[in-house]
Amino acid sequence: MSLLKTSRLSIRQAANPPVYDFLAPSLIQHHQASRSIRCLSASQKSFTETRRHNSQTANQRTPKSGKEAILNPSSTSKPLTQAQRDFLDSALRVNQAGELAATLIYKAQNPVVTNSHPHLRPLMKHMYDQEAGHFTTFNALLAKHRVRPTAMYPLWTIAASALGWGTAIMGREAAMACTEAVETEIGTHYNEQVGVLLEMAEEMKRNGEEMGEELTELTDTIRRIRDEELEHLDHAVDNDAKQAVPHELLTGVIRAGCRGAIWVSERV
Repeated sequence: MSLLKTSRLSIRQAANPPVYDFLAPSLIQHHQASRSIRCLSASQKSFTETRRHNSQTANQRTPKSGKEAILNPSSTSKPLTQAQRDFLDSALRVNQAGELAATLIYKAQNPVVTNSHPHLRPLMKHMYDQEAGHFTTFNALLAKHRVRPTAMYPLWTIAASALGWGTAIMGREAAMACTEAVETEIGTHYNEQVGVLLEMAEEMKRNGEEMGEELTELTDTIRRIRDEELEHLDHAVDNDAKQAVPHELLTGVIRAGCRGAIWVSERV
């Protein structure tokens, strides 16, 4: 338990520098009616030049959304590299898939575990509610940035439900060992994403590029969710996850499955 908490503390301390956003700048379009009125009395040449200027200004100030905002973060920022675009797509896709699996695992475990151990009902509900909130968050981010979900959605749905039900049938300790294994991999994965986002932000800052608010919000969101997942890990260990038999084999298989699912979901 002490080793896990030490690992959890080191993961949480991995990323602290300030972050700025390059995903979608906060730009506001101003309609200048008075300028259009003055054009009516201007010469044809002045009218043409003013109309061209207004058009360029409007194009620069029109708020971007979705992929356009990601690819063209601001007028003073360079477009993201292909590697950066690919990372953002895969990160949001795999995070949404992971949270889908987590909600289904808890949904399958809850009836079996809480019927046998009613005192765990508040804890199981708390963890499920947090996972459902994470899932809602990444659903919204996928829609906002027009990122397609993983094509493995149907398979992950079946696998997660089966894993939750199967470990619950094995007993409370096995169910908690499942949470321990899953949250260990998810916490590590989220921490790696935070590290990549911080590196991207620092590189853009060194290049003198402006960054808006969305990268900060995305990084803070992943940090918050990572910490809540690691909190679930602590709850599992405190509720005898280590007493599951066979603990090492069970958690090893589940962790390997999580790593495989992450790898596939990032790419498919």
